[in-house]
Amino acid sequence: MNTVTSGTPPSGFAANPPPPHQPTPEAFIFSGRGSEYFRIWIVNLLLSIVTLGIYSAWAKVRRTRYFYDNTRVAGSSFEYHGNPIAILKGRIIALVLIGGYQIAFRLSPKLGLLALALMLSVMPWLIWRSYQFKLYNSSYRGIRFGFQGSAGKSYFNYLVLPLISAFSLGLLSPFAYQRNKKYLHTESKFGATHFSFDASVGSFYQIFLICFAIAVLGYIGIGILFSGSLMAVASASAGKHAAPAAYAGPIFSMIFSMYAWTFLIVPLALTMVQNLIWNHTRLADHQFQSKLKWTKVAFIMITNLIAIVCTLGLFTPFAQIRSLKYRLESVSLLAAGSLDHFLADAEPQGSAAGEGMSDLLDFDLSL
Repeated sequence: MNTVTSGTPPSGFAANPPPPHQPTPEAFIFSGRGSEYFRIWIVNLLLSIVTLGIYSAWAKVRRTRYFYDNTRVAGSSFEYHGNPIAILKGRIIALVLIGGYQIAFRLSPKLGLLALALMLSVMPWLIWRSYQFKLYNSSYRGIRFGFQGSAGKSYFNYLVLPLISAFSLGLLSPFAYQRNKKYLHTESKFGATHFSFDASVGSFYQIFLICFAIAVLGYIGIGILFSGSLMAVASASAGKHAAPAAYAGPIFSMIFSMYAWTFLIVPLALTMVQNLIWNHTRLADHQFQSKLKWTKVAFIMITNLIAIVCTLGLFTPFAQIRSLKYRLESVSLLAAGSLDHFLADAEPQGSAAGEGMSDLLDFDLSL
């Protein structure tokens, strides 16, 4: 009697391969509330005013820690370790640079242009150091992030590419933006593990062309619509001296409609760009996924704007929480395994001067 050895498949039958491991979706959760953040925001604002801006460094740390502490993924929150004293020193250096530029322009236009050129030449270095400072002072599960990009690449991305884009009349802007994001993501790391980014230049051009086409078609439609009103006013006043007020209504309505149309395109562009960037970002074998919806982004932006105007700015912290919560919770980490195998790595702290300059110039340098 023939027997089959245990664990050996019968002849003619192949062993079934083990099923591939399915990634586990780990959604980002933001638990911050507008009422909580309002108290932080109003205290930060008042103390910054009373101290002539000195407290703004501590305000930044409080604000950032609140956002980090309330952002969780896979059951753990992020931590921010920024030193307010270091940030304050950075802001003082940044103020000296900007103040010197303003004084130089008042003394002489040529001297001002020279100061502007010097500032532009220093800016990529400050941005590079700011990336290092910001990421080094961010951690998750006790492991710090880091940024290993070189200063040379920063000069290419933040000086050379913007100049090329300007000379190309914006035609190379999608290329410059793709290179910028690739530089930021691929040079960022969690512990000793680098992020990767594989979105193509063509995909950024696709977003650019879609938004451009929608904008142009909308403007043409608005122009045709209101040109009829203007022609009607002109016909009604034929042979008469038409009052300027007769044209003011249609012209104002046309301009308002164009602004409104533009305001609807902005959330579309933001949605497409965020989804593209994060759907093409990985951390080792772990893939990010973004499912931002244009309609929801547009609704949040429009209602936030109306509420901020109606409350004379007091709704601002609530608006920030609403916007951040939706954008964060639209992102998930498709974990291909445990998140506990990452190793810590030594990373230079970077310069708070760059951090201070980025805040004063309202750059958003966070990953």
